[in-house]
Amino acid sequence: MTPVIALLGRPNVGKSTLFNRLTRSRDALVADFPGVTRDRLVGTGRLGERPFWVVDTGGLLGEDPELSGKVSAQALAAAREADAVVLVVDGRGGLTADDRTIANTLRGLGQPVWLAVNKAEHLDVELVRADFFELGLGQPWPISSAHGHGVAQLLEAVFAGFPDAEPAASVEEVDPRPVFAVVGRPNAGKSTLINRLLGEERLIESPLPGTTRDCVQVPVTLDGIDCVLLDTAGLRRRAQVHEAIEKFSVVKTLQAIDQAQVVILVLDGTLGVSEQDAHIAGQALQRGRGMVLAVNKSDTLDDAARKALRLEIQRRLPFVNFAPIEFISARNGRGVKALTKAAFTVQHSAIARAPTSELTRLLETIVARNPPPMSAGRRAKLRYAHQGGHAPPTIVIHGTQVASLPPNYLRYLENSFREALGLTGTPVRIVTKQGENPYAGRVNVLTPSQLERKHRARRRGRKLFGD
Repeated sequence: MTPVIALLGRPNVGKSTLFNRLTRSRDALVADFPGVTRDRLVGTGRLGERPFWVVDTGGLLGEDPELSGKVSAQALAAAREADAVVLVVDGRGGLTADDRTIANTLRGLGQPVWLAVNKAEHLDVELVRADFFELGLGQPWPISSAHGHGVAQLLEAVFAGFPDAEPAASVEEVDPRPVFAVVGRPNAGKSTLINRLLGEERLIESPLPGTTRDCVQVPVTLDGIDCVLLDTAGLRRRAQVHEAIEKFSVVKTLQAIDQAQVVILVLDGTLGVSEQDAHIAGQALQRGRGMVLAVNKSDTLDDAARKALRLEIQRRLPFVNFAPIEFISARNGRGVKALTKAAFTVQHSAIARAPTSELTRLLETIVARNPPPMSAGRRAKLRYAHQGGHAPPTIVIHGTQVASLPPNYLRYLENSFREALGLTGTPVRIVTKQGENPYAGRVNVLTPSQLERKHRARRRGRKLFGD
């Protein structure tokens, strides 16, 4: 089994910086103020030939009365599930009462604990160790998460208590599992929905908007299929984003959309469709992602209100009219089963493939039903089609004068191919390729007037000489 290491400590001691160092990534948000990390983040690392999992947690004993208890509960849950716990303390700030309280709590869990004294660069190592021996967790390990000093030695000490493991290449393999990104504006119920799908309180839920900051990857088995859910920060209008950490959260959310095959856009059924919902849907469409619209808190709506809301969605979001709409209640689980089924249907459509012969036959039928319009006295000829990619399905159409096809005809082609192929919830990209002129570059090419004169000369010759 690949060992799991959990990073715990009070806020702003450098746990997320150490997480990024161990995973060689920038998955965890880092800032110079406490309380940035709230939910658990999981990443993979490697020490030599040994792979391992590392879990970043929120700061224990934080000052935020609304969230500190939930953040601490998530951190302690990570410690119980881990094979080893690394307690991170601040070497510059010295030993604090909170460090003593956390150390006592971790001793009560019965897990092996190693003490990492972070920010120890340019400090006297012996003085740093002497200060933290008081915690009674064995030898303190001075490290620098920012610069990497002492991190390898700390890991070697942690793994010294584990049996040797065979190298596992699977850590670096491409993950074949379907990936669903749950997005929406703040407080729409994204974390609640993921917790409902998981059947446990894995993510922090709070009525405060902006509770989720990082992009949290959560593995889950849905309908017997292993997949990954991405919980994201709520996206607000750019004018309302002021804090630097929130700006980074927006970037993380857009990266999650890029990573996913399907985007589940959670709408607040009690508030209707906002401009921000349209912006998020546009971002997903621009990136070519399949989409499901999940109208949350629908248990508070009667049939008339649901019908009116469906019409509002169709009016405000006409550019994603291909996306299925599911009315759900993440709090009590109503409609979540149908949402899961719709998400897998969209995912299958997003990765669908079709042979060239079928696409060409469909192209002929589609064009025969509605030929392309005339442009400058000439009509485009669409000769054949083939698939150029998936997620989203991309159809490449070859022909002449295809560069002059108007946008409305390209939309007609997209909708027609989606309907003919039975695709649900995914955009279809149409790419046109202009056929080359077979006479281009030839020296002896005659103009139409030259050809006409040549034919007249031949006809006169036949009359004169009886050819």
